[in-house]
Amino acid sequence: MLPIDKPEGPTSHDVVAHARRALKTRKIGHTGTLDPFATGLLLVCVGPATRLSPFLTGLDKRYEAEALLGVETDTLDKDGDVTARHAGADELSDADVL
Repeated sequence: MLPIDKPEGPTSHDVVAHARRALKTRKIGHTGTLDPFATGLLLVCVGPATRLSPFLTGLDKRYEAEALLGVETDTLDKDGDVTARHAGADELSDADVL
């Protein structure tokens, strides 16, 4: 098992492909996908450890996120083009959101 701190940019598949080449193995896979813009722990199973993958995908996860309220994009994430702006979001307080 390799715990990899995935940076922003590459896909989970890209990270596994890089590890596959570096370790010279074909039996390798990750236990859950992170979006390209997400950073965080990507568990990579190698060799016999790939059999553990189904047991690890159901484990609890914790996410931290930042959101920009009042903006909508064509992809519904931060990488898309802005398609709409909604008035009033800048008037919300922290208490309104929490």
